[in-house]
Amino acid sequence: MDLLANLALGFETALTPANIFYCFIGVLLGTLVGVLPGIGPTGAIAILLPITFTFEPVTAIIMLAGIYYGAQYGGSTTAILINLPGESSSAVTAIDGYQMARQGRAGPALATAALGSFFAGTVATMLVAVAAPPLARLALQFGSAEYFALIVLGLVASVALAHGSIIKALAMIVLGLLLGMVGQDIYTGTPRFTFGFFELYSGINFVSVAVGVFGLAEILRNLENETTRSVLVKKVERLWLSKDDFRRIAMPVLRGTGLGSILGILPGGGHVLASFASYSIEKKSSKHPEQFGKGAIEGVAGPESANNAAAQTSFIPLLTLGIPAHPVMALIIGAFIIQGIQPGPNVITSEPALFWGVIASMWVGNILLVILNLPLIGLWVKMLTIPYRVLFPAIIAFACIGTFSINLNAFDIYAIAVLGIIGYVLVKLDCEPAPLLLGFVLGPLLEEHLRRAMIISRGDPMTFLERPISAGLLALAALAIIVSILPSIRRKRDEVFVEED
Repeated sequence: MDLLANLALGFETALTPANIFYCFIGVLLGTLVGVLPGIGPTGAIAILLPITFTFEPVTAIIMLAGIYYGAQYGGSTTAILINLPGESSSAVTAIDGYQMARQGRAGPALATAALGSFFAGTVATMLVAVAAPPLARLALQFGSAEYFALIVLGLVASVALAHGSIIKALAMIVLGLLLGMVGQDIYTGTPRFTFGFFELYSGINFVSVAVGVFGLAEILRNLENETTRSVLVKKVERLWLSKDDFRRIAMPVLRGTGLGSILGILPGGGHVLASFASYSIEKKSSKHPEQFGKGAIEGVAGPESANNAAAQTSFIPLLTLGIPAHPVMALIIGAFIIQGIQPGPNVITSEPALFWGVIASMWVGNILLVILNLPLIGLWVKMLTIPYRVLFPAIIAFACIGTFSINLNAFDIYAIAVLGIIGYVLVKLDCEPAPLLLGFVLGPLLEEHLRRAMIISRGDPMTFLERPISAGLLALAALAIIVSILPSIRRKRDEVFVEED
């Protein structure tokens, strides 16, 4: 009964006219971001974050969450119609979705993506509602040593699941931790790494880091590679599915929903990992694997369901532990903090309307996505014809105005420029900026819990190993490092054997 009462509170909060309106704006902008390649939900939320500061906290989080799962949905539209994934997790959908479109079956492909996404999002949101309260109660048993170990595990796991070099990912986390330490010491108030700039005494502005490293750096990268877009899309007909189509997508949708619900909780790119893993499972379990890559509807149903389920369940560690599963969640944690709310297990008791309102808004958002997207397919495709050189000045101006309006401090604008150049250089060096943002957000928490645990234990570092939960989490972190390093060791060993031969 408690669950029903809490959900009633959530829907009472989510269904206010203001929250419905901003949920609609969020999913609309998210779909637009998903359709337009290059920006991505991380860059979009970073750029739009400043305008939410004048909103009520629950309204701000609902809108930002809508942008995120709207982007997961929108990326599939152009992936299917013109083989152009707007989001990384939609790359798998393009394999068979585009082939279906070429065969004149774009309508069923889009309907499969819509229905699979809606079902997965609905089920995963129920999982969030059921699993979040007990996890929050468990988290209340955590002390500083356990929180320190949990944050270490989150950072290490994000490295293990990152693409490319493990060393570069670790370096990005360390850089993020160092940027998070800029400002006054949390206990003594002594300035650190301020280089004489008074504006840095309170630390580097979170919005400047997000907009610079993700928004501006991504714009610079896209300008470098801009090409003329040609969009040729046939008229989409017959959006509904046949009985045979329903029969073929039923199990892939169920499997994708279950897989995405689990993988979405993991730190790193859980939604990307879920869509790729789902496609692999569907191909292996199919009686006709040769059809995959040639327009198999199962190759659309499974990954789209997994992708959207993961997008919903990635909110579980955010809402219960205050730990972001990936960069978008780190940005939403930043929104919590700027609104004066400390994310973590206490939110469910201190801000019940916000906690349950955000969960209820996910159902509202999923319904809005289905109603919104299919009628607007033509509009989304036409958006792709707008030259990027026309879009980027407006995006930059909007981001700078929003960032300046927070503190009315020109220093934040200079910080965006500097961090944008740094972010662009990191991208050119094949360094993923996502771990940097996770390190920046979690760095102050890591330092605070480390020092608090050491003070409580009177300087004894064994406290982290003597407490069972802390020791177990640190053991998992060590295991994650070993698992992530083993493939590179094996690869080097094979290369040595080949050279000897």
